[in-house]
Amino acid sequence: MSNSQNVSRCVRLFLISLLAVALMAGCGRERVDEETAPEELYLKAQSALQARNYDRAIALYRDLTVRYPFGRHAEQAMLDMAYAQHRARRPEAALTTLDRFIRTYPTHPNVDYAWYLKGLVHYDQAMGFLRRIMPGQLVDRDQESARRSFMDFQELIQRYPESRYVADARQRMVFLRNAMAEHEIVIGEYYYNRQAYIAALNRAKYVIEHYPGAPANIDALELMERAYLRLDLDELASDTRRTLEYNYSDELARRAEQQPGFLRRLWPF
Repeated sequence: MSNSQNVSRCVRLFLISLLAVALMAGCGRERVDEETAPEELYLKAQSALQARNYDRAIALYRDLTVRYPFGRHAEQAMLDMAYAQHRARRPEAALTTLDRFIRTYPTHPNVDYAWYLKGLVHYDQAMGFLRRIMPGQLVDRDQESARRSFMDFQELIQRYPESRYVADARQRMVFLRNAMAEHEIVIGEYYYNRQAYIAALNRAKYVIEHYPGAPANIDALELMERAYLRLDLDELASDTRRTLEYNYSDELARRAEQQPGFLRRLWPF
C-alpha cells in the first residue's frame, strides 16, 4: 500500500471518529434535555420570556406542560405561555390556551389574570383601527373584538371584584364603550346622509340603550332630533331637544366653546 493510500485511509478514519464523537455528544445532550427537571425547564422558559425570545419561551412552556402535566409548574407554565403567545402576536393561540387554562384550573389563584389577559388579547385586536386614527374605519371585525374584550373585562370584575387588575379593566371598558358608541353614531350618520332616517333613528336609540354614559349619547340625541325633523315629526324632535338640553346642558356649553378631540372623548382619564 502506497504512502498516499495510507494517508487517505488515516484521514477517513479520523473523520469517521470525529463524526462518531459528535453523534455521541449529541445523543448525550438529548438525554440531558429529556431528563431536565421541571424547575430547570421553567427557569429556562422564564429566561427566554424575559429576553423577549417569545418563540423559544412558547416551545419551552409547551414542552414543560407536555412532560410534566401534573407538576406544580404546569399550571403557571400554561398561563405564561398564553402571555408569550400574546406578545408574539398569536392571538388565536393565546385565546385557546387561556380558555383551556380557565376550564382546567378554575380555582387557580391567578385565574383572574387569565380573564384579564383574555380581555387584553381581544383589546389589542380591536385597537388595530386606532392606528389608523379615523373613527369611521372601525370595521365589523374590530367591533366584535371590542365587544369580546368588554365582556372579558366585565367577567373579571364580576367574578373577582378584589382583583388587582380590576382598576385597569374598568378604564379599558370605558374606552371600549365609548369607541363602540362612536362607531354606531358613524353608521347612523351614514344612514342619515343617505336619507335612511328610520335606520339612523334606530342606530341612535341603540347607542342610548346600550351605552349609557358614553359621550356619544349627545350625538345620538342630536341625530335623533335631526331625523325626526326630516320625518316631519316636530313634536318628537322638540321632546328630544328638551331631553338633550336638560341632561347635557353643561356638556353642550363646553362643546360650543371647544370641541373635544376624538381620543379625549374615548379616553377621558
